[in-house]
Amino acid sequence: MTKRIDTYPDLTDPRVTAPFFSTWRVGTPERQRQAVEAIAHAWQSRPWPADTLLGYHVYTGLDGSTLLHYSQWASEQDYEAFVKVHRQERVDEIDTAVPGIERLGLGRFRRYRSLGQDGRGGRVPGCVVVVDVHFEGPDPDRQRAWVDAVADALAHDPEPAPGGVAAHFHLSTDGTRVLNYAEWESADAHADALAAPGEGVGSPTDRWRRVRDWPGRRSSTVGRYEHALGLVPD
Repeated sequence: MTKRIDTYPDLTDPRVTAPFFSTWRVGTPERQRQAVEAIAHAWQSRPWPADTLLGYHVYTGLDGSTLLHYSQWASEQDYEAFVKVHRQERVDEIDTAVPGIERLGLGRFRRYRSLGQDGRGGRVPGCVVVVDVHFEGPDPDRQRAWVDAVADALAHDPEPAPGGVAAHFHLSTDGTRVLNYAEWESADAHADALAAPGEGVGSPTDRWRRVRDWPGRRSSTVGRYEHALGLVPD
C-alpha cells in the first residue's frame, strides 16, 4: 500500500539512481492545496506501483501558483514501466478534481554531489530552494566543472549564509542543465542571504564571480518551496 509522510526526503539515498523533477502550474494557493490532496487520494487509494519507486514528494511553491514534484526511482526503465501501466489513471483522477493543470515538463537527472549533508548538526530543512541553471548545448564535463566551481566558492566563502542546511546538485541526462536542490532552515533565511552583499547567496569574491560568469551559462531560475506531501511504500 501507499503511506503518506510529512518529512523531507533523503536526497543522498544511494538506491536512487534516477531522480526526476517536474513542475506544475495550478494558479492559486487554493488550487495548490486542492491539487496536493487530489494527488494524495489518487496514490493512497491504489497499491504502491513498484518496489523500485522509493519515494514521491510534492512541494508547494511560495509563489502561490506552482507545485514541484520529486520522484526517487531506481532506474529510468522502472519509471518507463510505471508510465505504461499506472500513470494515466492517476493523472485522469487528479485532472478531474483540479481541471486546467499546466504541466511544464519532466526533467531527468542524476545526482552528482551533495554539500553540507554531513554537517547538519540536527538541523532540518524548512524550505527548499531550487536553482535551475541552463547551459548552451549539451556538455557533461561543463556541468560537473561548474558544480565543482560552486563547491570551491562555498568552501572559501568568508561569510557563508548561516541558514543554509545542504545543497544537492543534479545533472540533467541531456547535458544541458544543473539543478541545485538546496535545503534551507526557512524561506526567510534564504531571503536574508539574498539581501546580503554580493550577487545571489555568495559573498562578493572572485570565486563566486567565476561561477556567475561561467562560459556557456545561459540562464537560471530560482524557486522557493515547502514540503507538502510525501508518499512512500508501506
